[in-house]
Amino acid sequence: MWIRSTMTYRTSFVLTAVGNLAVTGLDFVTLVLMFAQVDTLGGWTLPEVAFLYGLSVTSFGLADLLIGSADTLGARLRDGSFDTLLVRPAPVLAQVAADRFALRRLGRITQGALVLGWALCAVHVEWTVAKVLLVPVMLVSGAAIFGAVFTAGAAFQFLAQDAAEVQNAFTYGGTTLLQYPPTVFGKDLVRGVTFVLPLAFVNWVPGAYVLGRPYPLGLPGWAAFAPPLVAAGCVALAGLAWRAGLRAYRSTGS
Repeated sequence: MWIRSTMTYRTSFVLTAVGNLAVTGLDFVTLVLMFAQVDTLGGWTLPEVAFLYGLSVTSFGLADLLIGSADTLGARLRDGSFDTLLVRPAPVLAQVAADRFALRRLGRITQGALVLGWALCAVHVEWTVAKVLLVPVMLVSGAAIFGAVFTAGAAFQFLAQDAAEVQNAFTYGGTTLLQYPPTVFGKDLVRGVTFVLPLAFVNWVPGAYVLGRPYPLGLPGWAAFAPPLVAAGCVALAGLAWRAGLRAYRSTGS
């Protein structure tokens, strides 16, 4: 329904998608401006940082397209309209994800994919079969990890009811964090996004293997191939959190 509604005004959709692409592209312009003054950032070259950027933005864009609408759940909880989702013969989480589905978010995915494509051509890597196959695995696993964060944030709103900005700190804030190499951050922060909220497995850890860089925190070599397992664990935990939040919901009484 929302896609049909969007495509009713196709010129508006195209302009909005292009605008979304341009606005999100300003983040990469910031990186380019940085490298106009320095040769490396934390020991990483521009193509290497662009590789991290492309992986982060594309993975996040996929998750944002599929379940990004979950950050509006708090408004439905407050005005009581969430109750209408409970009586429909469809999974509640699927309805939340489809609510006000924004096809314009394809602009972010396109922009991230373009940067990633340039980075893959510009970066100096001795490509092997394992490295080639790891790139799409990173994108899918990263999207699943970000999707799990969106879902967990939505579950938290059952308690807080007005926690969209808290959720955005871990979703939008997380993808911004991953656009930069781990060497520019303190070790405590890197430990947090590796062992507590494992966003590092979106691109930092597997990306280090592809680029031949040292792993963050000296992780073992097999950690580069762990993103699918990490993603599965995150999805499972987020699912449990969602079910717990849904069971705790008591409606507004109106």
